[in-house]
Amino acid sequence: MEQVVLTGVTLISLLLTVQAAHALYLMIYTWDQPEADAHARVPDQRVTPQLSFTAILPARHEEEVIQATIARAASADYPPHLVQILVVCSADDVGTIEQAQMQIARLRAAGRGNVDVVVFDDGPINKPHGLNTALRYATNDVVAIFDAEDEVQPELFDIVNTIMVTEQVSVVQAGVQLMNFDSNWYSTFNVLEYFFWFRSRLHYHAKNGAITLGGNTVFFQRELIERLGGWDETNLTEDADIGLRVSCMGEKVRVVYDDRYVTKEETPPTLQSFIKQRTRWCQGFMQTLGKGTWKEMPNWRQKFLAWYTLAFPHVQAMLGIYLPVALLNAFVLSVPVPVAMLSWLPVLLLGAHFVMSVVGLYEFTGAHGLKAGPGTVVKMAIGWFPYQMVLSYAAARALWRQMRGATNWEKTAHVGAHRTEAPELSNVG
Repeated sequence: MEQVVLTGVTLISLLLTVQAAHALYLMIYTWDQPEADAHARVPDQRVTPQLSFTAILPARHEEEVIQATIARAASADYPPHLVQILVVCSADDVGTIEQAQMQIARLRAAGRGNVDVVVFDDGPINKPHGLNTALRYATNDVVAIFDAEDEVQPELFDIVNTIMVTEQVSVVQAGVQLMNFDSNWYSTFNVLEYFFWFRSRLHYHAKNGAITLGGNTVFFQRELIERLGGWDETNLTEDADIGLRVSCMGEKVRVVYDDRYVTKEETPPTLQSFIKQRTRWCQGFMQTLGKGTWKEMPNWRQKFLAWYTLAFPHVQAMLGIYLPVALLNAFVLSVPVPVAMLSWLPVLLLGAHFVMSVVGLYEFTGAHGLKAGPGTVVKMAIGWFPYQMVLSYAAARALWRQMRGATNWEKTAHVGAHRTEAPELSNVG
C-alpha cells in the first residue's frame, strides 16, 4: 500500500511539474518572443472607417453600472452612424431596463439615436441566450461583445476597423484588464491573472490555432457568427466554446493588447462572488471539454492544446489536495528523499510563478499610472497560498456541480470599483 501511495505521489508530482513549467512559459510568452510582442501591438496608422459595428451589452441586475457603460460605448471616437448599441435584458430585470432607458433618452436628446434595449421573455436567462436574442437585431458588419460593467476605450472601434480591413481577419480579441488591484487580499492576484492572460497567453493560443476567447471586447464579422449558429446557450463559458468553434473552422483570430486601449473591469467585490465566478468558468471549461469540440481541430497539436486548456480545472482541483501533501512530505512525513524532492518541484515552480507575478505587478501599475509599494508585495506573499487554495476549492466545487448536473448561472455582482468619470452627454458623438 505504501508503495502505491509513493508511486501515486511521484506520478502526480511529475504531471504537475510539467504543467506548472508550461504555465510559467505561457506567462512570459510575449516577453520571450519579440515578434509575438510586436504583433500584439495596436497599429500605429489607422485607416478610414469602413466597417460598421453592433455593440451588444448583455445585462442582468446591473442597475448600478449600466448607464455609465452605455455612455462610454456611445462616446466612441468613431462615426456615430456606423455604431449600433444594443442593451439586452430579461423582461423580469425591470431595474436595469429602466436605468438603460433613462440613459437612452438622454442620448437621444443629445442627438444619438443608435442605442436600443432588447428585451426577451423566454429562457434560459443567461448571457448566451441574450447574445443570440440581440444578434437577431444586429444590422452592422461586425458584432462586438461588451459586459455591462465595461469601461470601453473610445478608440477601440477605430483600432478594430484598421485590423480587420488591413489584415483581412474575421475575429479580433482585444485586451481586457481588471484594475482595482488593491481592493482586497485576493484582488491583486486576480488582476495579474488577467494581465498575463491577455498580455501573453492568448497570443500563444491564437498563433497555434486553438483559442478560448474572452467573454467581452471580442469582435466577430456578423456573417461568421450567423454561420456558426450563434452561441451555445447551455454552456457556462460560451466564449471559450465559440472560440474553439472558430478555430475548428480554420479562422485566424487576431489578439491585440496595448495597455492604453484595454477595456477596464473590476474584480468581484466579495470572496463569495469571486468563488462563484471562478466556479462558473471552471465548470464551463468542463462542459466544453465534454462537448468534444476540441476533437474537431484540424491537427493533433491544436487538439492537444485545446484539450490541455479545457482540462486545467481538473488539475487545479487536484492541486488543492496535492499542495498540503507536498508540504507534509517535505517537512513532516518520512518518505524517501527522491520522492520528497520530486514532490517539492511543483511548489518551487509555483514560487517562480509568484516571482513573475511580482514583476508583472510593477509592469501593470507602471503602465496604468498606479503605485504598488512593498506592502503590496508582502500582502501577496501572505495571500499566495490561500489564493491557490481558493482557486482549487472553486475548481473542486465546479467538478461537484458538473457531476450533479447543476448548470444554473451564478451571477457576479459589479459595483464599479474600476470606474473613471463617465463622459458628459453633451460631448457624446
